[in-house]
Amino acid sequence: MTAGTTSTRRPELLGRPMAVPRRLRFAGRDVPWWAAVLVLYAVSRLLTTTLMLALFITANVAHWDYASPRMNPTFFTFSGSWDGSYYSQIVEQGYPTSLPRDSDGSVQQNPWAFLPLFPMVVRVVMVLTGLSFYPAGFAVALVFGAAASVVLFRLVAARAGVSSAFWATAFFCFGPLSFVLQIAYAESMFFFLMFAALLAMLQRKYWLMLPFGVAAAFTRPGALALPLALAIVLVVRMVLVRRGADAFRPRERLTMLLTGGLMALAGLAWPIIAAVVTGTGDAYVATELSWWTGFIGTVAFIPLTPWFLLSWRYLSILGALIVLAIVAGFAWVLTRPSVRALGTETVAYAASYGLYLFAVFLPQQSTFRLLLPLAPLAGARGLTRHRTARKAVLIAGIALQPVAIVLLWFIGYP
Repeated sequence: MTAGTTSTRRPELLGRPMAVPRRLRFAGRDVPWWAAVLVLYAVSRLLTTTLMLALFITANVAHWDYASPRMNPTFFTFSGSWDGSYYSQIVEQGYPTSLPRDSDGSVQQNPWAFLPLFPMVVRVVMVLTGLSFYPAGFAVALVFGAAASVVLFRLVAARAGVSSAFWATAFFCFGPLSFVLQIAYAESMFFFLMFAALLAMLQRKYWLMLPFGVAAAFTRPGALALPLALAIVLVVRMVLVRRGADAFRPRERLTMLLTGGLMALAGLAWPIIAAVVTGTGDAYVATELSWWTGFIGTVAFIPLTPWFLLSWRYLSILGALIVLAIVAGFAWVLTRPSVRALGTETVAYAASYGLYLFAVFLPQQSTFRLLLPLAPLAGARGLTRHRTARKAVLIAGIALQPVAIVLLWFIGYP
């Protein structure tokens, strides 16, 4: 894949992004860049759908037990396994006004752990088309997966060029967990909103971050990474101004402060809403902790401790050392020249999202799925410029897709 015109200028880390050529040489033809991305996405969805359908048929014929059973399973209900039923419940019944509790008074798993924007959009599609929840959720996720792929290509191309952007998008579309781009889950919508907000930040269109950041805050947890990343960029730009290396108008600073503040408020709003509706101050946190009990029992939530709680429970001091090694390894990755070349905005975003995962998330089988918002890092030229490395990553992603589907549909949860 080549561009009709390419720029050889290396972009400054906080400078203007490179222009992306309108047309690319793809499969022997000159096509609009977005069309090339959509073709790539369509091929990836055809592959994933074929794998999922083959396993669905095989499971029914062989009478395999599902990890998340469904009454009268169809391909669409199969696609929306695990916690997708909570989104269906939200669409049909809304959120409960009281929290379910067990005999000990502990809060049980319930829909308050799932934010409202995805089921709201699915509900609109259901009304307009007459589809039931699972086919409508499949369609919504599929469309947002396409949009996320287009935006991912655009933001990586702005810093690393079209070749790196193409491969980063390919890794995203063909990865082991790429099935989340088409199941009745909020992931693909969240990817689109986060990538779009990051692209707006990279282009210094800070007000444009606001609608995407606020929407992301009501789609999935993790959107607080955006205002934190914006704050980091603000500090970096102020330092560069002192050195005479950046022009930073007062109006632009005010825009960043207001945008970041409003996104932060949106990111903190859902626990307050849950508390008001249910009359329980810790309704959201208690609901999230109900998913932890199977791993570490009943605990109080203290930020920055979940990874240590889990690792210490099973591996004691060795587990804590492994956690520290993971943190150090992630920091090392972010300091690599090829990653830094993606821009201060992307590095700040990745660091902020990584901090979110470390601060509030209990690591378990969902960890790999929750790492997908870090897909822009796959555009680092240290990975994409070597033909052998990029082919190995792509082939591994495709080969691991059926493995992931078997593991997460028939053995455990993602």
